[in-house]
Parts: sequence; structure tokens; C-alpha cells
Amino acid sequence: MSRVCDICGRGSQVGNKVSHSQMKSRRKFSINLQSKKINGQTKNICTKCIKTLAK
Repeated sequence: MSRVCDICGRGSQVGNKVSHSQMKSRRKFSINLQSKKINGQTKNICTKCIKTLAK
């Protein structure tokens, strides 16, 4: 399963993991995807889109 929203196309971002000694290494921030049924089809939707669809 790809970690991309089926509605808005948002994906993961990259940043730094910072330890106590301030050493930095690259890491990935995944978005919060949920499986929801829309018109009988199961789609992977981010929680930001779920909030906007509820309005």
C-alpha cells in the first residue's frame, strides 16, 4: 500500500531525527491514512480530507 492520499495526493515528508547530543539523521514523517468507503469503493484518505468531507 502506498502512503499517499487518494483524494489530495499528500504523501510523506522527510526531516531530521535529532538525538540528545544534537546529532542529526534523516527520517520520514508518514501521514495519517485511514481506509474509508466512498461510493462503495475503499480508498486510503488522510485525516485532513476526512475532516473536510464531513463539513
